[in-house]
Amino acid sequence: MTHFHYYSKQEILELTKIRRYETKMGEKLGILENGLDSLNNYPDAKYVLFGIPECIGLLGDHGAKGAEATWFHFVQSFLNLQSTDQCPGDDIVLAGYFNFDSVLDIIENNFMNFDERINACRHAVANIIDEEVEIMIKAVVQAGKIPIVVGGGHNNAYPIIKATAKSLFKMEKTKHPTVNCMNLAANADFKIMEGRHSGNTFRYAMEEGYLNRYAIIGLQENTNPQSMMDDLFSNIKIQYHTYEEIFVEERLNFIQSISQSYSFIDDSPIALELDLNVLSNINSSNKNPSGIAVNDARQFIRFSGNYPNVSSLHICEGATTQMHGDSQSLSRLISFLIIDFVRSRG
Repeated sequence: MTHFHYYSKQEILELTKIRRYETKMGEKLGILENGLDSLNNYPDAKYVLFGIPECIGLLGDHGAKGAEATWFHFVQSFLNLQSTDQCPGDDIVLAGYFNFDSVLDIIENNFMNFDERINACRHAVANIIDEEVEIMIKAVVQAGKIPIVVGGGHNNAYPIIKATAKSLFKMEKTKHPTVNCMNLAANADFKIMEGRHSGNTFRYAMEEGYLNRYAIIGLQENTNPQSMMDDLFSNIKIQYHTYEEIFVEERLNFIQSISQSYSFIDDSPIALELDLNVLSNINSSNKNPSGIAVNDARQFIRFSGNYPNVSSLHICEGATTQMHGDSQSLSRLISFLIIDFVRSRG
């Protein structure tokens, strides 16, 4: 993995505000100073946490920058959470993060027009980002651990799903190289296969056979193209509940939507996805003025973590550079969501 940076213990401690009579998460997390081979040093660790701070997939979907900075704000918040009996942190390995800045620089310094920039971003996602993220996920899953990934764009769900499906099949944990997916999101990201980007990640995963069943909660009716909604509606392997039917029309409540969705997908390993765009007034790649409440998202994560089939957690589309210097609230929210996930699994 050419673009991956492994944290050293010194780096982590420099970001951790150590105080007498307190123990912070940064003091308890495992590290991979010798690369992926170091995973063998943590036989009891259940989770491997790493970041994909990039915006190339978003730019490839005509989006904006912002998601490339979220990881760095998040990790400072996460390292300074208290280590407690409820979640001590010693079952988490903090691996590091991908750095695709050089890839973006090449694109930004050489494109001749808008279409060329779009195509270059899509090429980079398919041929660089997807391939390297897949290597990382395979190593984590084959080590018997659950990857927890903070993005970045939603394009990174594709290599997470692909690598998990292939790895579990190789380990003879599944009969076929496929997984299911649960996605809390305002947009289904099921656009046409026009080149890899953040808006078609689940289409690629399903068309290529790595994604079997796909459940979405929180879709917003006027932010998803009609052509894509038609494809979702006509696909028997896809189930969705819209934000409007849950929170506006109240045809079912939030917990019912989660329970029904898991009934649809809980027969196989599950890739768990949370797109921060679904949350109300959270700074993300597409800030939502009328979305799901933070406490509902935390309840969704805790509910989801109780399912033993959940094989990965991916939180994406946060955009701290759009927060005018105030990144603390988003960073703490992502930290709380990860703690909720770990605690729910015991």
